[in-house]
Amino acid sequence: SSDLDAVSERSPFMSDYMFMLESHMRPQQFAVVQQVQAAAEAAGLNVFLSGGAMRDMLGGFPLQDVDFTVEGNPAKIVKALTAKGGVEVISENSLRKSWELKFPSGVVSEIGMAQEAHYAKPASKPVVKPATIHEDLRGRDFTINAIALSLNRTSRGLLIDPTNGQGDLEAREIRTTGNYTLYDDPVRILRMLRFKTRLGFEISARTQSQYENVREAKLEEKITPEQLYRELRAMADEPNPGLLIETLERERLLTLFSPTINGAKLNLAGHEKLLKLRQMVPFGAEFHSENLGLFLFVLTEKLTPKEKSGLVKFLGIPKADLNAMTKLDAASKKLESTLKSAKLNKASLVYQTLLTAPGEQVLYL
Repeated sequence: SSDLDAVSERSPFMSDYMFMLESHMRPQQFAVVQQVQAAAEAAGLNVFLSGGAMRDMLGGFPLQDVDFTVEGNPAKIVKALTAKGGVEVISENSLRKSWELKFPSGVVSEIGMAQEAHYAKPASKPVVKPATIHEDLRGRDFTINAIALSLNRTSRGLLIDPTNGQGDLEAREIRTTGNYTLYDDPVRILRMLRFKTRLGFEISARTQSQYENVREAKLEEKITPEQLYRELRAMADEPNPGLLIETLERERLLTLFSPTINGAKLNLAGHEKLLKLRQMVPFGAEFHSENLGLFLFVLTEKLTPKEKSGLVKFLGIPKADLNAMTKLDAASKKLESTLKSAKLNKASLVYQTLLTAPGEQVLYL
């Protein structure tokens, strides 16, 4: 903290980064930043916007993730946010001391402890201990995800980039932060391919070599069902999930999720159709769609009931997430009946109904 305080007096670009942040974010996202910032200050903890938000802002991409790293235990911040009502805890990782929160505006955000993780052997459960933000960033997966922005009073707007992630963003390259990054946690190979597909970046030669060695050692088989489902949820929010599925199939990794999703059952046509529908939504329109249920519907549309059941059981898909898929048809048909109602005899009434309808139901219809 003292280092950050000292630098803050000398950095002329700090306010520029805060301005850049606000201009790149949707108002709902920036409101979450302000809420977390205020809660951290009240708790006396240092908080940083980190990972995906910084990657997307500096790389000029739409901001998907709004995640925070706290020096110390974030439990106080989470308690303060949820105590006010409206903020919901989606999941908690007790080992990593991180929480996934959903705000009333629909923004989903993760708040985690700055940490160092040590792996006794490849793909083993790590020993986690608290760390500084610099130590935390050096231990992340890829350099483009190892950038943070201070949200603290004395150093607000200070950019922290210990692995030169900005340089790799400019070079459009994906590079691991260390020589054992993919060995330590093999789920990172799925994450790497997800970023490559979304961003169109190249994988650095050394990282590609590390990836090939991990595959040769078959370490992908040690990825847990919990980790796989977390990746599947992330896939649902990708701009082009179908393209990612094609990539995973080509790399012989899709069968990790289910041995039945291959060949004719990939349903690439369904993913392409969904992509085109999403692209039809005008930019800036007030249209919010929960992607997971619709994605799972398209992903499993060609599977038999037995195959679907096997996938759900293996991945441990929570009931709430499963309902988002299984109840989509009935809910959408109810919306269809409403739209066909004689009461909606004016275009303005149809518009108001569609405006308040869940986006995923509109897309489904």
